[in-house]
Amino acid sequence: MSKPGPLSLNTITVREQWSLQQCIEGCARHGITGISPWRDKLAEYGVQNAAKHIREVGLTVTGLCRGGMFPAADAAGRQRAIEDNQRAIDDAAALGAQCLVLVVGGLPPSSKDLAGAHAQVQDGIAAILPYARAAGVPLAIEPLHPMFAADRACVNTLGHALDICDALGGGAADRSLGLALDVYHVWWDPQLSAQIKRAGRRILAFHVCDWLVPTTDLLLDRGMMGDGVIDIPGIRAEVEAQGYDGFCEVEIMSANNWWRRDADDVLRTCIERHKSAV
Repeated sequence: MSKPGPLSLNTITVREQWSLQQCIEGCARHGITGISPWRDKLAEYGVQNAAKHIREVGLTVTGLCRGGMFPAADAAGRQRAIEDNQRAIDDAAALGAQCLVLVVGGLPPSSKDLAGAHAQVQDGIAAILPYARAAGVPLAIEPLHPMFAADRACVNTLGHALDICDALGGGAADRSLGLALDVYHVWWDPQLSAQIKRAGRRILAFHVCDWLVPTTDLLLDRGMMGDGVIDIPGIRAEVEAQGYDGFCEVEIMSANNWWRRDADDVLRTCIERHKSAV
C-alpha cells in the first residue's frame, strides 16, 4: 500500500476548541500542510485576514465548506440560495481554495417531493456553475449518507452525483464540476468501486474519518481513522488508482469525544492515524 497523500485539517474537527486563526496557527505548528475552513468561522475571522494568514504560513486550502442547500419552498428561497452560493464562490476564490464543497440540501419544509428536490439541486448547480467557472473555483458535490436525505443532502451516492456532473459538466475531463468523496458517507455503497472508476479524475477532494459501532449520534459521533469499520486504505487506493494525488482531509464531528479534547492532542492523533490508518 502506498503512503497517503498529504494531510489536511477540516476545521470542523476542532471547531469547539479553536477559532479559524487558531486552526491556521495549529496546522503550521504541527506541520499539517492543508486546511479546509467552514464559512461560519471564516466570517468570524474575515476572508481577507484568513487569506493573508493562510498565505503567510504556506497552507493549501483543500476546500471551503460549504455551499449548496439549494431546495426551497418558493422561487425567492431558491434565488437566495443561489446568491449565497455565489458569495461562497467569491470566498473560495479569495482563499485560493481547490474546491467549494456542495452539501446540496434536502427536502423543503413540509415537502415530501424527493424528485422535486433532486430537480432543484440540479437546477441550482446549473445556475451557479458559470459563475464558479469564471472565478476559477471547482464545485465538488458531496454525497451524504441516505440518513441525511431529508434535511441535509438528497444526493446520497457517488452515482447520483456523477449523473449530475454528466448532465451539467463537460465530460470526464471537466474538473470544474466533480465530487468530494467522504468515506463516512459512501463506504456502505455496493456500487462504490464501480462509481469511483466512473468518476476518474473528477474526484476533487477526499475526506476521511471512521464509522463507529455502535454510533451514538449519526451526525456528531464520527470516529478517528482506525477506530471504526471503514476500510479507509482500501478506498484510498481505489481513488488514487483513478489519478487522485491530493490531500487526505480529516473531517471529524465528535461532540462527546474529539470536540472535548485538547485541540493540539487531536491534531497529534490525526497525524499519527494519517500514517497508520489511512
